Amino acid sequence: MLKEASEQRIRLVTIMAFVSIPLSGFVTDIYLPSFPSMAKGLCVSEKDIQMTLTSYLLSYGVTQLFIGSILDSIGRYRPKLIALLLLVISSLLITMTDSILLISILRILQGIAVSVLVVSTRAIFVDLYDAERVKHYLSYFTIVWSCGPILAPFLGGYLEKLFNWHANFHFLAIYAGALLLFELFFSGESLPQKKKFSLSENLNLYQMMLKNKIFILGILILGLSYSIVMVFNITGPFIIENTFHYNSVIIGYCTLILGFSWMIGGIIGKKRLSLPDNARALHPVILQSLLITALLITSYFTESLFILIPFAFIIHICSGVLYTSFFTTSMLHFPKNAGTAGGFMGGLVYIITSITNFMISVTGSVTHQKDLSWRYLIIAVILFWVIIILNKALKKEKTER
Repeated sequence: MLKEASEQRIRLVTIMAFVSIPLSGFVTDIYLPSFPSMAKGLCVSEKDIQMTLTSYLLSYGVTQLFIGSILDSIGRYRPKLIALLLLVISSLLITMTDSILLISILRILQGIAVSVLVVSTRAIFVDLYDAERVKHYLSYFTIVWSCGPILAPFLGGYLEKLFNWHANFHFLAIYAGALLLFELFFSGESLPQKKKFSLSENLNLYQMMLKNKIFILGILILGLSYSIVMVFNITGPFIIENTFHYNSVIIGYCTLILGFSWMIGGIIGKKRLSLPDNARALHPVILQSLLITALLITSYFTESLFILIPFAFIIHICSGVLYTSFFTTSMLHFPKNAGTAGGFMGGLVYIITSITNFMISVTGSVTHQKDLSWRYLIIAVILFWVIIILNKALKKEKTER
């Protein structure tokens, strides 16, 4: 049991937990620069390639809805080992097939595996530390996680140029394999007391969470904030290569720059946690909406990579600020059911993101800067509306106390 382990071992496990956090970002983003070459190599449409990402995000989200309660019942350690092994095998199998259907199925399995890893890793901090230390560590989650979106596409662009798109999944197999070896030799079970799994109890718990209006609105904000970032991730590579005529390395550099914007947003969001709720939420979303409107207007006069990226950079910073603010507060709503609450929250966030990705994919080809700008704007307007509702709910709650 890790709870009874030495302080040095617990510190090592904590460090490795942070090392594993970016893995979900790598699994999501490393092959983004390869979207155009995958479409050509597999002889499929842009929409088919985008659907491999949507299928991953959907399975990742749906699994998190219930995996938390299972991990609270059976522990974190063995499921984590199985998930890492599944990730290694599925990544290698993707490199061995040219079937887009099989790739999508394997991406679904990867979504399941990564959801187990993410929920168990988040829960480890709650298992091992007191509430203040947990809040401190959780505030760093978005910042550390952003290393994935920063480094993954940048690395993926070079891997494709030096080898081919298959190299992206070879890297994922190596990353997951290294984590698996660490878990086998150094880690252990962190859950101090396993809870007996009860379907009726869990349904009641989910019902209680769904009735918590502020918790649900916070999840909607998380999902929509991340969806704005994903608009560029699934459409940007095609615009950069097919419209602006740059290669996968340039796509990697662009996503590297925008990955830093998410990290900067996370750092700013962490520093803003002490601000009142309305200031924490309204200021970033107003700035974001104004920037998107300016980008849309500009797009009708001129389109350029050197216009798109600076605008997207600040737009994504605003999303990072919102995400960090609401991730930290939402995770602390149900501390006695950390695994279940974390999984439920993460699941709904990615279901929201996968739905928006699907809508982007089926609403036609995004070939120009203005097409991307319109999709940014639609999501930003919905996000603004949700934040207004949240502020009203918070004011009502304060007056009722």
